[in-house]
Amino acid sequence: MVGAIAMMAVRTRAGGEPHPVEAGESALPQGVASVLAVLPSSAVVLDRDDRVLRASSAARAFGLVRGDRLMAAELLALARQVRRDGEIRESEFEVAAHKFGMEATNFAVRVAPLGTHGQVLVLAEDQTERRRVEAVRRDFVANVSHELKTPVGALSLLAETVRAAADDPVAVTRFAGRMEHEAARLTYLVQDLITLSRIQGGDPIPTPACVPVDEVMHEAIDRCNTRAAAKAITLVAGGTEGLRVWGDDELLVTALRNLIDNAVAYSPESTRVVVSARPAGESVEVSVSDQGIGIPESSQERIFERFFRVDAARSRATGGTGLGLAIVKHVAVAHGGEVSVWSKEGSGSTFTLRLPAFGGTALAVPSTPIIPLEAAQ
Repeated sequence: MVGAIAMMAVRTRAGGEPHPVEAGESALPQGVASVLAVLPSSAVVLDRDDRVLRASSAARAFGLVRGDRLMAAELLALARQVRRDGEIRESEFEVAAHKFGMEATNFAVRVAPLGTHGQVLVLAEDQTERRRVEAVRRDFVANVSHELKTPVGALSLLAETVRAAADDPVAVTRFAGRMEHEAARLTYLVQDLITLSRIQGGDPIPTPACVPVDEVMHEAIDRCNTRAAAKAITLVAGGTEGLRVWGDDELLVTALRNLIDNAVAYSPESTRVVVSARPAGESVEVSVSDQGIGIPESSQERIFERFFRVDAARSRATGGTGLGLAIVKHVAVAHGGEVSVWSKEGSGSTFTLRLPAFGGTALAVPSTPIIPLEAAQ
């Protein structure tokens, strides 16, 4: 693109020899202004005295240009080098945030001579989001590698131990049980990774349908009953019945199951976990409340990150993969909703899924009563 714009700086005679554009030194070459107007990058044209002849709105919004001056010293130095030797240069640099609370912006820059009057074109492409995504991907790969190594390594060691203890039935039984535990942990991790890969793109549900919230709640509770019973924890369904939401029933069951499993894992024995639903205007709120250990306030903003654990040792001991709450967050986003948390150490936690209501308004639909056959006749 820079090469195409640079070519506009000269016109070609019939014989093929270029000559300067018939314009003043302070004017842009013919056609360049039109091209700059449609470029997605931040574009700046400098004259021979480093004054800004043209700057895109993006360049001014990012703080690269103020008035008729280029504010980034690195870019200005690069432009002067290009003006001296006529060579196109590329570089990367970072611009500090010009507003409180904003992050610094990373730019990939390409600078080229423009015309024969010392003008220089600067194109700066915002790379901040791409770099953030790359960083997330690197962290994700590193975390997955670490999480997979633990159960795989444990299975390998346990297999060697079982072989060595082949003549000891008691030891074989004990270590076989450990192998089953690690294999289950590996299975859960792979399943969570598959689920997360399906929904983490942030795309909406392709074919949303009407989903009865009661059915989602009872299905999720049924899937968690065994683990809850092992700790004598009572799972209770409550709230408003007959609510419906837009979405995918299986994904919603998965999200709610993860919240219930999380509540059971971090609750003491013989307590209660309450799953409830209530209308909230154009949304339906489904909450999971426990009487567990709670979450420190300093960790509450990070608990929906992949592989983040408030207590890593406890999470691994309970078989957690560190992906459950990340899955919940992405399921909520995919449904056009959100998930929030209230928690106090020592008092328990409440996680709330807020989902768009079916029909645009959260209304309870009464269940159809079953009429006995004798009464119908």
